[in-house]
Amino acid sequence: MMLEAYLALVFIIILFLYSALKVVREFERLVVFRLGRLIGSRGPGLIILIPIIDRFVRVSLRIVTLDVPTQEVITRDNVTCSVNAVIYYRVVDSDNAIVNVENFREATAQLSQTTLRSVAGQAELDELLSEREKLNQQIQKILDDATDPWGIKVTAVEIKDVVIPEALQRAISRQASAERERRAIVIQAEGEKQASKRLSEAASVLGRVPGGLFMRLLRTLPEIAGQPGNVIAFPLPMELRYLGEALDLYIGDQKRPTGTPVSPLEEEEEDSLPPDDTLSGGKGLPEEEDLLGDEGDENLPGDEGEGGEDKE
Repeated sequence: MMLEAYLALVFIIILFLYSALKVVREFERLVVFRLGRLIGSRGPGLIILIPIIDRFVRVSLRIVTLDVPTQEVITRDNVTCSVNAVIYYRVVDSDNAIVNVENFREATAQLSQTTLRSVAGQAELDELLSEREKLNQQIQKILDDATDPWGIKVTAVEIKDVVIPEALQRAISRQASAERERRAIVIQAEGEKQASKRLSEAASVLGRVPGGLFMRLLRTLPEIAGQPGNVIAFPLPMELRYLGEALDLYIGDQKRPTGTPVSPLEEEEEDSLPPDDTLSGGKGLPEEEDLLGDEGDENLPGDEGEGGEDKE
């Protein structure tokens, strides 16, 4: 009988110690109620409680990840879309989290859903797609202010996905494509404008320097030869561009009466022309006597004499 009594006493002591001693981890707190009254939170470490008299609730202080279900919302510009988000929060005051709200996890989840629908409904679709950071901060501020009496701190809010109808997706795609084409045309036009200025400057420089156009022609020939296909290039002397001016001057000289003075403008044009041997490949332009031919022969003195004798 004495042995059974000792065994019973040892069992009661073990049970008492098991009920009185609690080990609280670093990220946990025990909210202790003694005879129904809150006496505060305990932990971390070894905690001694009075069995039967003390009751406790274990609360985790780690960050909780809350996945907000997809919400069907209508934006301010009357576009129906689906929005979901993720919320990160943690308990900073374990006493308020247990005393002020029945279930802080469920309350935070429901408040997150209603806040997400409210904020998304007040924004336009463009803001919902391009200004998510602004909406995230707005949702976080609303949730943080609402859950502060519960001892909860909302650390971050992120809108994960925005689903819009397929017809609207195609319309947005066409709009983006048109915007890209517009930018490409503007950039191309701006490039052509800048290139035209440079080309005009280069043309003026090549036109002033003798032989500049011919050197440019020689640089262009390797580019033409390097292209695929059978391309045959016949380079022509660049001095041929003066041929028209030389013919005009020659025709003007033929039409001008003998002894007519040459105007200063014509003198400048003649000076601007290259030498005669350059225009004709080293042979020079034909003289006036050679071009006139038989007409010059008729005006010789010997011919005039013969003609006079015949008349007589």
